[in-house]
Amino acid sequence: MRLSLLLLVLISSSSFAKQAIVESPNKKIKITISDQSSAPHYSISFNNKNVIENSSLGFEFKQQAAFDEGFTITNITTNQVQSKWQQPWGERQTVVDHHNEVAVTFSKSSPHGGTYTVRFRAFDSGVGFRYEVPKQEGFEDIEITKELTEFAITAADKATAWWIPARGWNRYEYVYNTTPLQDAALAHTPFTFKNADGVHVSIHEAALVDYAAMVLNQRRPGTLQADLTPWSDGIAVKKQGAFTTPWRTVQIGEKAIDLINSDIILNLNEPNKLGDVSWVKPGKYVGIWWGMHINETTWGSGEKHGATTQNTKYYMDFAAQYGFDGVLVEGWNLGWDGDWFFNGDVFSFTQPYDDFDIAELTRYGQQKGVQLIGHHETSGNVTNYRNQMEDAYALYEKSNVSQIKTGYVADGGNIKRIDENGIVRKEWHDGQFMVNEYLHSIKLAAKHKLSINTHEPIKDTGLRRTYPNWIAREGARGQEFNAWGTPPNPPEHIPMLAFTRMLAGPMDFTPGIFDMGFNGLGADTNRPQTTLAKQLALYVVMYSPIQMAADLPRNYLAKPDAFQFIQDVPTDWQQSIALAGEVGDYVVFARKERKRDNYSGNDWYLGAVTDEHARTIDIKLDFLEPGKVFEAQIYKDGDKAEWKNTPYDIKIEQRIVTAKDTLSLKLATSGGTAIRFKAI
Repeated sequence: MRLSLLLLVLISSSSFAKQAIVESPNKKIKITISDQSSAPHYSISFNNKNVIENSSLGFEFKQQAAFDEGFTITNITTNQVQSKWQQPWGERQTVVDHHNEVAVTFSKSSPHGGTYTVRFRAFDSGVGFRYEVPKQEGFEDIEITKELTEFAITAADKATAWWIPARGWNRYEYVYNTTPLQDAALAHTPFTFKNADGVHVSIHEAALVDYAAMVLNQRRPGTLQADLTPWSDGIAVKKQGAFTTPWRTVQIGEKAIDLINSDIILNLNEPNKLGDVSWVKPGKYVGIWWGMHINETTWGSGEKHGATTQNTKYYMDFAAQYGFDGVLVEGWNLGWDGDWFFNGDVFSFTQPYDDFDIAELTRYGQQKGVQLIGHHETSGNVTNYRNQMEDAYALYEKSNVSQIKTGYVADGGNIKRIDENGIVRKEWHDGQFMVNEYLHSIKLAAKHKLSINTHEPIKDTGLRRTYPNWIAREGARGQEFNAWGTPPNPPEHIPMLAFTRMLAGPMDFTPGIFDMGFNGLGADTNRPQTTLAKQLALYVVMYSPIQMAADLPRNYLAKPDAFQFIQDVPTDWQQSIALAGEVGDYVVFARKERKRDNYSGNDWYLGAVTDEHARTIDIKLDFLEPGKVFEAQIYKDGDKAEWKNTPYDIKIEQRIVTAKDTLSLKLATSGGTAIRFKAI
């Protein structure tokens, strides 16, 4: 394989300029880096057409001179990688890392002008680049006030974007906007758009460690600028000595599903740092959770308290009988009484309510082969949580808990910390302070062999590769919005998440609601705006290594035939393929189970979901192994199914298929299809 890297010396009227060019292995993507006019820039083309026009690079600092004008290319190194590595759990077991790399050093000749390197990697499915700033005189302590990275979108006035607002009160939990790209304001990443040529692009970041999250700010029409979420004092990032930034990523595909089938985010993260992680276990769970959201039980103590010893034993019995690994219990610890949203100062993470006997439930769970799944809600007071974290994790380790759902419910910009002087400071969920705080919990949890499922998290940037106990996150509008969201998640929500939020990594969406009518049916009530078949399909479409059967046990027992799919479907995969889809319209996934526990490693599963439009999709089964025969166990929308008034109409059938067959999937409005291909 030849690494395509070309140095050019261009003569202009005022100076000499250098260029470095690197291509992807398949030669479809080309990155050009230059110091034209003595300022660092880059551009990206795809199939010989620009996707990103000439865009700025660099930094501004509080004290030092900016890394912008006056910098020229002083060194270039190249590399190429073609390797494979394996995930301990994931959407696929083996990940291919194939890229060409160029590292371009920019320097300024004036005293204390500075030097830094930008490392670019070109994959067949996109680009990653990061800054590497060495230790140097005059830059021992720096405060970054602005990152100058730009993404100048080609023909932005003809592009369509899908995005949610950044730095709002509700963190990442917004319904996605579909707008002309030029109408996007301050936006979170992943930020997905389709350009005038029909090329699909998503801008995000990878390996976010000890740095502020990047959001995109469209200051000039068509030019998206990296906007770093600041500390409470206004500084974006604080660093000492040498440092590297997260990778800025640009995923590129001819089709929307090409974005999903990319592994760029994972490949740009460091390998596992935890060593043996056999204690990190994918699986399925039930929980004392949905009843609180529909007001049957309460988090706080009293007559309707959900987290009681008796109720937890009931859920453990149900889990043991139907093959679930754990029971999530929320509201077990002191602090939930009153308005718990503002109770962060008084939460205890080691003291249970009197009606919750954690020692007895540990014993009972071990007898049943079911674990407690821990829960810690901070209500945004991270100092209170940090002060108790060691004791809280030790208690869970003693109690045979292996997974914890953590919560950081607080308005954006309202995370409460106490600084070294005892002064209360308010920080963003995605600023540098909280980036480090979330990671601190992951590292400490690993010492106790605990996995963390973070809710109200910092966005996923692929750190599950480096810290495999970061097993899932929320970071979008989840199922609970269907209980009280006003409006609830719209029919397009899932096929929208597949091409936006889910490009970042696993989401604990909590699927599987079987009772759509707890507030009544119809279009104007808080309820899941889906059919029953679509709820089943979510177990394949919405990837997470831990999946919840979110509804009340009685609702599953009322529909045992449909419930069978939830019992059968695994959460850990040998391979995953997005087969078809368009952003916000529909998506179809096929996944092959990984051999683990009760799973043979021979079966495939398919999930298909649509938006408010009914549609028929023909899917070739050529992902199945040639020469093998499978029984397709199909859970599909019935003939009269539609999400508003007849969501429960479901048809379950079996047929024999091979890789040569094609299935026609008929999806109702906000409907779906879930299929198990059982090898026979």
